Amino acid sequence: KILLVDYGDIDNLKITEIGAARFLHDGGWDSSKRYFLVAANQSNKVAVVDTKDGKLEGLVDVGKIPHPGRGANFVDPEFGPVWATGHLGDESVS
Repeated sequence: KILLVDYGDIDNLKITEIGAARFLHDGGWDSSKRYFLVAANQSNKVAVVDTKDGKLEGLVDVGKIPHPGRGANFVDPEFGPVWATGHLGDESVS
């Protein structure tokens, strides 16, 4: 699970619990800072969390053992802003 914490009022924290894949590990923000992407490295998935709406946007199936650190943001000339991650023991990028 993911706990999304709103620190806007430090005396009245708003905590949202979001179900996700098992084995969440590392993650990072997309370029808009709205979506947080976190690898579930032993589930071979990346969870995409919409932090504005406080919900799981999706679970993306990826290659074996995604391991992003914080991931990488870049702009693809055809597809626009992209968040990507590498994989342990593999040359693929998701």
